[in-house]
Amino acid sequence: MHAMPLSPTLTREILRQIEHVPNKKLGQNFLIDGNIVRKSIELADIDSTSIVIEIGPGLGTLSQAILDTGAELWAIERDPKLSAYLRSSILGDAPNFNLIDGDCLEDPHAGLTRLCKSQDFRIIANLPYAVATPWMDLILSKPLPKRMVLMLQKEAADRYVADPSNKTFGAISIFLQSSFSLHSSHLVKRPCFLPVPKVDSVLIRLDQKENPIHFSKSAKECVRRIFTQRRKQLGVLCKSENNPQISAWFDSLLLSGISPTIRPEALPLHCWQMLANLTKNI
Repeated sequence: MHAMPLSPTLTREILRQIEHVPNKKLGQNFLIDGNIVRKSIELADIDSTSIVIEIGPGLGTLSQAILDTGAELWAIERDPKLSAYLRSSILGDAPNFNLIDGDCLEDPHAGLTRLCKSQDFRIIANLPYAVATPWMDLILSKPLPKRMVLMLQKEAADRYVADPSNKTFGAISIFLQSSFSLHSSHLVKRPCFLPVPKVDSVLIRLDQKENPIHFSKSAKECVRRIFTQRRKQLGVLCKSENNPQISAWFDSLLLSGISPTIRPEALPLHCWQMLANLTKNI
């Protein structure tokens, strides 16, 4: 068990000992900067009463920092070699550590199956780029965490928090911002990871809104279809949906002064939230 964040030297030594080459496909870039680990824990504001989910704990440097607060940790690791290392190095000494082998896209809550809407749980994770957005979409469809502190590639973070009229504003921006507000964002340089990634990362804290707005599955599918043709006029796209509730939504937009020629990427967030409320039952 390591009480301090793993240094570059120790990270390389552990990888050598367990004969593991970081898997690029799985986005295995291990955090080696203690300041970033401490910042993550500080932003999460957790203690011994907290329940935390971690996605892809890797070598456990963030896991250990979470466990050191006394919090109950539920983690899911896809790589069997890494989960075996975690079991040998941390699990035996930490009764509050629940580790399962698996894919976070199949089990986004890392085995924490006794969730209910009133339960206060948080997510702290260094998210691999390939799974970040599909995993987030699943989290937004389930009981919501009170807070998320996420390490993301900058491109993913930009999409999550993009404003309307920004070229990165899209479906995931709408779904996420309807349930969470951005508390803070911190740029994390490439040398904070081993191996060094080709892009910068961002550490963000997202807090659940007081009245989160949930999009039904059909509403999400509609929004995604519209954004596949984001440069077309919204009026044309809504007509092609051939759905009375989509038509009713578009008519309400016109009554509120929205132009029929507006493009999806320029439509304000509250207008999309009107769609969520109109399509709850479709």
